[in-house]
Amino acid sequence: MKSKISLIAILMIFCMAFSVSAQLSRAEKKEMKKMAKELKRNPEQMKALIEENESLKSSVASLNSQVENLQGQLSNKNAEIAAAKAEAQEAKAMAEAQKQRANEMASKAKGSNDQEPQALDESGIWFKVQVGAFENIDMSEYFKNNPNFSGEENGLQRITLGRFRDYWEADKFKKALRNMGVKEAWIVPYKEGVRVPLKEVLENLSAKPENAGE
Repeated sequence: MKSKISLIAILMIFCMAFSVSAQLSRAEKKEMKKMAKELKRNPEQMKALIEENESLKSSVASLNSQVENLQGQLSNKNAEIAAAKAEAQEAKAMAEAQKQRANEMASKAKGSNDQEPQALDESGIWFKVQVGAFENIDMSEYFKNNPNFSGEENGLQRITLGRFRDYWEADKFKKALRNMGVKEAWIVPYKEGVRVPLKEVLENLSAKPENAGE
């Protein structure tokens, strides 16, 4: 057994010496030969060196395996990071689009609010139903942009509801209000936007329809 180990040791030394002989100086070659002789005389030391070499090879293989495993994990993490970045960019783009849309809607709403209210058509004859005349009551703020709720100042604030071209439609509305308890409801005519007496427009009234009621 010892002779085999010695033979293996000598072969290893010679292989090592041959592989590096071109790179060794004379002093290094002399030192290698000295080490070979010592190992030949001490096979146990040679055996220990061989076992240490095998152990180191095994450790290197294990470390290489760990490195490959870590490289695989790193690749997976890089892929996850890339995917997360892509999702973040997509979410950012969606947020920017939503922000732009909100700004456009706000701009449109502001432009709509800034527009002057469309003037009412006051031409010709219109009929409204007055529901009362009140003192010390100001409801003018509710008249804005509401053509069916209006009023006039003449010492008292006269409140009118509805806006009709046809007298008999106004009459139906007046009767409905009276049935609801507004006993003072009565029709007032307007000509070219100005309130006029009812007799001034009576001659121009159309015939009363059959379903107008009493």
